Amino acid sequence: MSSSNLLEIQILATIEPIIPVNNTSLHFLISATQVTPKILLLVSILLAPFTALANDWLELKVEGVKGSLQRNVMAHLGTLPTSAVQRRAFVFNAEDNITAAMHSMGYYNSKIEHEFIRVDKGPWPFNINITAGEPTTLRWIDIRVDGELRDDPVFEQWLSQLDIRPGDRLNHGVYEDLKSQLVTLALARGYFDGKFNTAEIAVNRDQNSAKIALHYDSGKRYFIGNVSFTGHSLNPQLLQTLIPFEIEAAYSTANLGQLNRQLLDTGYFSNIKVLPLVEQVEGLQVPIRVELSPKPNHSIELGLGVDLGNSVENNIEPRVSVTWRTPQVNRYGHSQETTAEWALDKPKFLTTYTIPLSHPLDDQLKLRVGMLLDQYGVTQVYNAADREYNNTGQLESSKILFAVIRQKRLKRKWVLSYSTEFIQESYTQSSIDYEPRFVLFGSSISKTSRGDNSLDPKSGFLQHYSLEYADPNLGSEVRLTRLQAKFKWIQTFAEKHRLVSRLDLGANITAEDNLALIPPSLRYFSGGDQSIRGYSYNELGPSIDSINDDEESIREVVGGRYLLVGSVEYQYYVTPNWRVATFIDAGNAFDVNQIEEITSVGAGLHWISPIGPVKLDVGVGLKETDTISRPWRIHITMGAEL
Repeated sequence: MSSSNLLEIQILATIEPIIPVNNTSLHFLISATQVTPKILLLVSILLAPFTALANDWLELKVEGVKGSLQRNVMAHLGTLPTSAVQRRAFVFNAEDNITAAMHSMGYYNSKIEHEFIRVDKGPWPFNINITAGEPTTLRWIDIRVDGELRDDPVFEQWLSQLDIRPGDRLNHGVYEDLKSQLVTLALARGYFDGKFNTAEIAVNRDQNSAKIALHYDSGKRYFIGNVSFTGHSLNPQLLQTLIPFEIEAAYSTANLGQLNRQLLDTGYFSNIKVLPLVEQVEGLQVPIRVELSPKPNHSIELGLGVDLGNSVENNIEPRVSVTWRTPQVNRYGHSQETTAEWALDKPKFLTTYTIPLSHPLDDQLKLRVGMLLDQYGVTQVYNAADREYNNTGQLESSKILFAVIRQKRLKRKWVLSYSTEFIQESYTQSSIDYEPRFVLFGSSISKTSRGDNSLDPKSGFLQHYSLEYADPNLGSEVRLTRLQAKFKWIQTFAEKHRLVSRLDLGANITAEDNLALIPPSLRYFSGGDQSIRGYSYNELGPSIDSINDDEESIREVVGGRYLLVGSVEYQYYVTPNWRVATFIDAGNAFDVNQIEEITSVGAGLHWISPIGPVKLDVGVGLKETDTISRPWRIHITMGAEL
């Protein structure tokens, strides 16, 4: 049935006689037939539903049809008249409009009865009764494609997914959609000379059957020509490296969309237009012009957050952050991002300068400088009189860091980075002051897969693995090997049901005598909205007991060598923009001689805002501590989960 230059799909049945009908004049060439009174009475009883509309000029009542057929009839009738002239036109054209509506849904043997009553005052009643009759079904679907499109794998995939079949009720909307899909596919794949040689529906009124014939000649496929960029101040060679296809590659909108995504991901531009200049085609090559609008030279982003609860001394922990970005520092595509964050006794300053190397996205050099004050764990003093521990503060740390990072994007969305990081950190533990220095040599590899590109993806999976090493012979205080792995999985079921799970693993391999010389920022703690909710950030972990200068018993949570924390959360979408959640978090940071599993449960309310989910979660710890019988915290966070 197919030849070397013709792809044909035919499903045949005997249809006699067949009346060919041009799709633009179908409704005028086929008229309704008579229906006997008995059949009319029976169908009228079965189709009792009706629609009524009224205004000051006309009171319309339509009976005999329902569902999509009813909606189509009302759409063809249009809005009610608002003047005497419009009323006459509405009534005069009603039967033709209803006939067109019935034909478009495959009903050619319908009967229309109407009654129009003139009254002195008020709207004139206009009653319409429709007997649909037997629907017209498809007996033959003939799709033929000639030209280079017939061998295009994307066309073959489209053809295999068609759900129109012989025996279906004729629907002109489906027919028009089929035509539109074929033309859209051809244009998207670069077949700009394509045309229909035949596009028609042939209807046999006597047998209530129809044939669809679509014969399309695609012609030759065009290729991508020269790509030019306007509206930018970057080095032209930098933009050329972002073109994800070879010049003279076969034309497709998918290639142009990938170029648009590459340009968007650089962060240089606020608006991007990738325009195929079809009117300037030379031979079979289509030149591409990319119109770019740079982002403002500087942008400021303000972030606010708060942590409420009873698990540490401060019941309210507000956070304020300001981020300053310069998306394009110079013509070579350098950029910078500086963040200053303030929280109670925890100010932070971090700046990152990014230099594109062989590719603006796939190969980058990052220089990072930071100064951070932070608090970890909980410090407690034993009150002998009350026989209980009282919170007196946390382990405080002051850190300066400088890092050089090379980051590369690999195939299949993997991101590889390797770095050298210098750290000097000051802290006091067990009344002893420490100020160790570390030079960490590290490497990490990660991958994030999303089911869609929204800020609230329906599915996705994140995996991250890292290795860091420090050695006294290479400038560090002690020998240390750090191993970390992080996973996050999201899946939506039955549209409204969503599961989010995560797992965090970590290990510090070092001699036990070196533990006090490992700075707090390199140890493992747990607690917080990204760890175990119901507890404050980095509140949990192994502790040590000591006696201070005042001969008081001190217990300090100082962190551990290992980390194991997991979470499972169920979310239900009440509306597309609001959902409720319930969760369980478990695990802890631990050491060889201190393994204590912590569990918390809670619930949350999430708003899917235009800039990402805003989440209010309430977590309650299930384990009683030395100072609190039932820890709880309210966590308010904002941002994408992947």
